[in-house]
Amino acid sequence: MKTVIITGANGNLGAAVTKTFLGKGYKVIATVVHPEAIKDLPPHENLQVQAVDLTNEAATREFIQQAIDANTAIDGALLLVGGFAMGSVKETSSSDIKKQISLNFETAYHVAAPLFQHMLSKNSGRLVFIGARPSLVAADGKSLVAYGLSKSLLFKLAEYLNEEAKGKNVTATVVVPSTLDTPLNRKNMPDVNPDNWVQPEGLAAILEFVCSDTGMPLRETVLKVYNNA
Repeated sequence: MKTVIITGANGNLGAAVTKTFLGKGYKVIATVVHPEAIKDLPPHENLQVQAVDLTNEAATREFIQQAIDANTAIDGALLLVGGFAMGSVKETSSSDIKKQISLNFETAYHVAAPLFQHMLSKNSGRLVFIGARPSLVAADGKSLVAYGLSKSLLFKLAEYLNEEAKGKNVTATVVVPSTLDTPLNRKNMPDVNPDNWVQPEGLAAILEFVCSDTGMPLRETVLKVYNNA
């Protein structure tokens, strides 16, 4: 049985990813921000849910070390925690950028950095980051400056990790969805056809493929999951 860490497990995407991985027979160590959110995830014999502030590097490293000590190996990590902010360059302060970097980059880095060393020692592991199209397409990012900049760091981090891990069975993948079909997005964009968006369950299946034995040959992968959005 493979063991994976899923951060942000009680969000719209996180809940779908957690359900998918449990359904495929993985052991899931899931994180939420607040202790009261633990109850958001239905109990399962292969599910462990823990409240962790992933913006806190020391607390996150302690959590990762406990997970490693309690399991033979951590086989994968799905780093789903993040935040969103509107704003052009004119409207975006350095404080806004720092907040987005904390939410979208540091929460991933604090998990990935210690896990990467563990995976290298085991010569096996998958780190999966959630990128964003505004980081790749300037036309999409010009009104989402802090968000796009913070997400762009994940692409470069994946490149660094993959360069260091060359020749080993350890890889970092960036999956880039367009708009997710969530209740909030439907409310905020009532005039847009949600059939063109990405279903959380469909994206979850792609993330599981990356971590599966079938996806083992993947290297230096950026997957654009746009549907028709």
